[in-house]
Amino acid sequence: MTEIDTSDVEGPHGDQPVRHAGADLADANAAVVMIHGRGATAHSILGMAGEFGTDGVAYLAPAASRNTWYPYSFMEEMGKNQPHLDSALAFVGAVVDAAADAVGREKVLLLGFSQGACLSSEWLARNADTYGGLVAFSGGLIGPEGTPREYDGSLDGTPAFLGCSDVDPHIPLERVNETTEVLEELGADVDERIYEGMGHGVNEDELSAAKAMITSLDLA
Repeated sequence: MTEIDTSDVEGPHGDQPVRHAGADLADANAAVVMIHGRGATAHSILGMAGEFGTDGVAYLAPAASRNTWYPYSFMEEMGKNQPHLDSALAFVGAVVDAAADAVGREKVLLLGFSQGACLSSEWLARNADTYGGLVAFSGGLIGPEGTPREYDGSLDGTPAFLGCSDVDPHIPLERVNETTEVLEELGADVDERIYEGMGHGVNEDELSAAKAMITSLDLA
């Protein structure tokens, strides 16, 4: 598999590995950067790739130090989650950049669950450009209520899927709604789906939506 250079990543996640599944990045039509949740692993989220049935897609999953991207809730003051948060954002950026160099930025999709969805959403907003997409399962932008959302750039029609329960114990519904509004203001084409009483997880409808987005990149 193509090696990804993450030597510039400093802090707690420096020197952490990037796991691979699917097509080799050098031969791929598209790439999905998969960001695992708190307490999970890169290997565990790569298992989701089998749901998508795509032959020409490289799946890349950075592995968080101690299986956690940042120590406290995503709703805490950002300074409380440093230096882990900045290190995690840099790690995601290094993997996205490597994927973009191989397949083009417009063919790179970020997908995350829970803490990984928060990290993916925040990274995309901070680095607005035209991407293949964002899939955020049970997550939203990082920071306490009232955090200024002063992001630069344009997502220029980038498709984004946000799926979450209305009673998720970790992700307030209001934060999902806010994330949708911010991404739309940045120019994303957002599909927000709220599921009644689901809890904290991923359902078949969400997987189907993600599969459709990824398949479209593979076939484009």
